[in-house]
Amino acid sequence: MALLRRAGRVVPRGALLELAGRSDVTVGERAVDVHISRLRKKLGDDPPTRIRTVRGVGYVLARAVEDA
Repeated sequence: MALLRRAGRVVPRGALLELAGRSDVTVGERAVDVHISRLRKKLGDDPPTRIRTVRGVGYVLARAVEDA
């Protein structure tokens, strides 16, 4: 949901961890990368066009292209 609500904008890895609301466990930012990888696989996003990586920052969900 965090990426959907911010479609077209970069969402930093740290923000994704925070928005996941898991303050009861300690996880690294790499956990976000693993979850994004799994999400891409489920979406059939290969090569990645729907969820793009912004190196060193986070991820951006591409906005849906509307038909004219």
